[in-house]
Amino acid sequence: MEQLSADQARRAALAAQGFSGSSKVPKRRPFAAALDRLHVLQLDSVNVFARSHYMPLFSRIGDYDPDRLDAHLWDSGEFTEYWAHEAALIPVSQRPLFAWRMQGMRERYASTSRADTLAAPAARVLQRLRDEGPMTSGQLEEETGRTRGTWWDWSDTKRAVEMLFATGEVAVATRRGFQRVYGLAEDVLPEHSLGAVPREQAQRALVEEAAARLGVGTLADLADYHRIKLAPALAAVSALEDEGTLIPTRVQGWSDARGKPLKAWMHRDSRVPSRLAPDALLTPFDPVTWFRPRAERIFDFHYRIEIYTPKPKRVFGYYCLPLMVGGRLAGRIDLKADRKAGVLRVPAAWQEPGAPTRTPEVAQRLLAQAATWQGLDTVMPDGAGNLPLPRTFPAAA
Repeated sequence: MEQLSADQARRAALAAQGFSGSSKVPKRRPFAAALDRLHVLQLDSVNVFARSHYMPLFSRIGDYDPDRLDAHLWDSGEFTEYWAHEAALIPVSQRPLFAWRMQGMRERYASTSRADTLAAPAARVLQRLRDEGPMTSGQLEEETGRTRGTWWDWSDTKRAVEMLFATGEVAVATRRGFQRVYGLAEDVLPEHSLGAVPREQAQRALVEEAAARLGVGTLADLADYHRIKLAPALAAVSALEDEGTLIPTRVQGWSDARGKPLKAWMHRDSRVPSRLAPDALLTPFDPVTWFRPRAERIFDFHYRIEIYTPKPKRVFGYYCLPLMVGGRLAGRIDLKADRKAGVLRVPAAWQEPGAPTRTPEVAQRLLAQAATWQGLDTVMPDGAGNLPLPRTFPAAA
């Protein structure tokens, strides 16, 4: 059994996630390495600072042109969208690994009262996409004259197209702004992505992908990455361990609520850098932080997003980004891009107990870089929180 210290496990996890410690980014295909290390790029509608899927690349490679990333994600034909963690972009070549989930969705919808309700609208959606090509849900609703309501006030047409997306009959051709443009899967995806890998084989492959992206992880970590249930994830882990792909590992300090050591596994290709201490602003939906028990175990960082918490009950702020300093989660910074004024506003900034002494300096540098990346001129902290920052400072030159 492999033995790792807590620091070694943390460095292995960061290395697996593409934090290389190098500032060199290839001019040709600058996003390829980081996207490969992520495997899934989670999407989220929140746009207080920047769309969440833009952030992991900024965290790993620094300033870049988001339009260029959009072109790479949506126009290259290399990626597609599916429920791979939450809604996420995945390599189009790996879509067959999720065919078992699509089949499960078909069975789930067929067994509910929605099946009869959505049968007719689903047929209409498929016919319109067949006749007219890709379109948004709003365009699909135009035939009935119904305007879309709130997120929770979906029409039957919207429910039908989302069902068809979940079951794999419809795919996302692209996005306009943040609106999905739906098309028939066979029309918008390459033929090789339309196949199906058998469930057990697919889940084994996904657990192996997760292990490679996590460096070292528990069963819960490995299962969460692609949202696989624990029982099939354990079966996959056992098979991968038997073939030598996963190596049983004991990590110092990793224990359950009763103090019992947690079982963990390393991918055989994982590495443990002797030194790796990156600084970065992270999105709440970065794989480093999205599974909160893992973030707490590795970084001793208790994190909860407070978007849905009533304002009087918020502790840190509406949209706090975890702050990494020297490879440790050392703070959290609430951000809001005021694009009309050209200002990156910082409603609150916090540092953790025992944060490195250079945390304020790192925070100021990363905020200046973030402002430049978003085309803003100035950073203006409001002074709330315990992380000292200047009252105003310019974006990075």
